[in-house]
Amino acid sequence: MMEVKIPNITADDVNSLKKFIKDSVARAKAKGVVIGLSGGIDSAVVTKLCADALGPENVLNVFMPSRVTPPEDYKTTLELSNMWGTEYRVVDIQPAVDALVAVLLSDAETPLERGNISARCRMTVLYNMAKKRQYLVVGTSNQSEIMMGYFTKFGDGACDVTPLANMYKTEVRQVAALIGVPEDIIAKPPSAGLWEGQTDEKDMGITYRDLDAILYEMEQDKTDSQISADTGLPKEQVAEIRRQVELMEHKRLPAIRPSGY
Repeated sequence: MMEVKIPNITADDVNSLKKFIKDSVARAKAKGVVIGLSGGIDSAVVTKLCADALGPENVLNVFMPSRVTPPEDYKTTLELSNMWGTEYRVVDIQPAVDALVAVLLSDAETPLERGNISARCRMTVLYNMAKKRQYLVVGTSNQSEIMMGYFTKFGDGACDVTPLANMYKTEVRQVAALIGVPEDIIAKPPSAGLWEGQTDEKDMGITYRDLDAILYEMEQDKTDSQISADTGLPKEQVAEIRRQVELMEHKRLPAIRPSGY
């Protein structure tokens, strides 16, 4: 078995991301950016990149807890914002979630349904604030999540600028280390925070390390058999990941429109 080696992230890569953010905001003639800060690595990395690229005074962080938000996330998000000098606001989304749940869901609701409603409520908050300030909404999804469709369409997947879209989760961790994100944030088990005890890797049934190795080799046009041999992972698991990526294509593309008529 050969270990799949995804190329290392360099300081030049980080500088390119900052330039991308700065150029994107300038082209849109926006006055700044708004980012949902959750206490996880992705939103922390995006916040620090934007603060470096635009100046922290042009970055608004919004923490949007619900009933299932761990208490430590309140402290973590405030500390990160204070450390990097960004503006910080807290908006409790629970009343909005409860109102929509009461209207939309039956007694047979699932955690995923409530989680999707929560994600869309958060994006409503961010776009409302962005409109008032002439800001852009900066997304925090990475390439691993986007390829797997592991996001809520028009929820956490909605944004104007998406800096991490070409970086696997394992690469985001490298960026975090290069730009000074605290080690405890880097080591924290990734979670969308949509229900109690939820983690990304538990949901997907695979670690990001193994997932990224498969996704990277898929992008190199390797077959399932080749990927299985290279990663040491079962061919059936590789095939299932490929099936999921193909199935989730509609979440990555603009709305399907008629053509050829």
